[in-house]
Amino acid sequence: MSAELVALGELLIDFTPCGLSETGSLRYERNPGGAPANVAVAAARLGLSAAFVGKVGDDIHGRFLRRTLEAEGVDLSGLVTDRETSTSLAFVELEPGGERDFSFVRRGCGDTRLRPEEIPAELIRNAKLLHLGTLSMTEEPARSATRWALALAGAAGVPVSCDVNYRAPLWDSERDFLLACDALLPRVQLLKISREEAALLTGLTEPEAAAGAIKSRWGVETVAVTLGAEGAWLDGFCPAPSVRALDTTGAGDCFWAAWLYARLRQRKDALPFACAAASLCVEKRGAIPAMPNLAEVEARLKG
Repeated sequence: MSAELVALGELLIDFTPCGLSETGSLRYERNPGGAPANVAVAAARLGLSAAFVGKVGDDIHGRFLRRTLEAEGVDLSGLVTDRETSTSLAFVELEPGGERDFSFVRRGCGDTRLRPEEIPAELIRNAKLLHLGTLSMTEEPARSATRWALALAGAAGVPVSCDVNYRAPLWDSERDFLLACDALLPRVQLLKISREEAALLTGLTEPEAAAGAIKSRWGVETVAVTLGAEGAWLDGFCPAPSVRALDTTGAGDCFWAAWLYARLRQRKDALPFACAAASLCVEKRGAIPAMPNLAEVEARLKG
């Protein structure tokens, strides 16, 4: 049981707007999503062996999500189906330019119910990289499961990648989010964070200064700050290709999966490669359906 990248956390449904009905009502399409799951699929499409650890309900959405990740070649030996809970849901509202707002049906659902004993320890011990996000720290028992996964990775010398993902409705307070980061980030080597989330953690809006503050406070080795349509900063600024954004859902996950792929494959163009991948993602609706493959990213890089 092994995979180069093991992602742990939320796997859910993104209900994404797709126009109006004949009566003028907003239509939604059901898209598979969840930040760590997005990273697993994006990595698999680029050519990494990827596994996902999490939980879904024994319902139509959970079965759909399992089929989707299976079709992408993601190892699901760590995906638990639970008859006692429902699959987590997110309703996405798109703003002009593709930016989003969210409404969640998640408390006590699916991914938040993952228990430590349900994590396949050997899968994490044998990985080249464990990826997770801060949202798995919002509730118990998933919070304890996340800490157990971190302990397994630490004992086996497996590097930990983290996505700082702040969604205010999912936290009891901003203070709880910051306390979760204090518990999580000292055990992280590779961090992806948006400019807004970096400012929330550090009070600094300039990417280099914010990244420096994160490294100093929590000992994180590598910090990438995503800057939306502008591009990203990681030991230097990389502009994003100019594209017409339709939906930015999953763009940060795509960026980070591509950067992790480039790191594991020892590419020297990791940051431009990641920005190119994210620019492809925003041109389509949904998260997982929009993830590009290696040939598409290479073509975008060549212009």
